[in-house]
Amino acid sequence: MELALASAIGVLSAIGIYLLLRARSFDVILGMTFLSYATNLLIFAGGRLVTGKAPVLKEGLDYHLGNYTDPLPQALVLTAIVIAFAMTAVSIVLAMRSRSDNHSDHVDAHEEEEDESDPNRDTAPGREGGA
Repeated sequence: MELALASAIGVLSAIGIYLLLRARSFDVILGMTFLSYATNLLIFAGGRLVTGKAPVLKEGLDYHLGNYTDPLPQALVLTAIVIAFAMTAVSIVLAMRSRSDNHSDHVDAHEEEEDESDPNRDTAPGREGGA
């Protein structure tokens, strides 16, 4: 099971890093999402989650860590999910605004260099020379 979880974390991290390095804003947003999934799994794996044990103190059980599961990884992942959702929403709004202002989906707002002799090229207002 540890091998499957470690492989899933590695694959999600690799996909996230690959997508973050792309030039399109939608790919960057997806990359951040995959990295947040990998981070959540990493936090869960680091917390050594066990099943069938109480996360809070229970009457009739000794007060040592062998009888309880650690609630901290669960709280951290819940917080990370909320933060990732908020950051994804902000990133989508920024990408939509950048797309409408720059007429481009590229992260740096520049399309690939076009031939300047093309009479049909798009010159948006506020952008001199299609730069």
